[in-house]
Amino acid sequence: MGVRALTIGLAIAIAAVFAGDGRAANWLEKNFGLSGPRYEADVPLCEDGWVTWKIQWRFSEKERSFWSSGLQIVSFDSIQERAFRPWHYAAIPRRFCSGYATISDGSRRPIHYWIGEDTGIVGNTWGVEWCVVGLDRNWAYNPACKMARP
Repeated sequence: MGVRALTIGLAIAIAAVFAGDGRAANWLEKNFGLSGPRYEADVPLCEDGWVTWKIQWRFSEKERSFWSSGLQIVSFDSIQERAFRPWHYAAIPRRFCSGYATISDGSRRPIHYWIGEDTGIVGNTWGVEWCVVGLDRNWAYNPACKMARP
């Protein structure tokens, strides 16, 4: 046990010697290559076919995989842009949209979604987050999809 304690004590002493003084980063370390976000506000429109297709595909995938349901979004209607960049100018540009989705069970439900610049896979393209009122089974955007709106 004495050898083990001596080894640990020696390791701590060596770490303390090589750790050096704690100091703040200098000007070059703080600013080199850190110019901040350069958003172009290039996000698709609410009615864009790629956006609605992505929502339909992900909705049916979620319903099938997690809820053992065959529900799908059949169509969209009355889609309107609710807000574009509603927050600070340097925040990630987002387009907030609302409308109605016709579900394969025949129901017509409100849907809220946002499209964000550089929020797709690995941050290299736009991404979309959505919520169908009444079918937010894991309560990610509760209450009544309020958290998917601006």
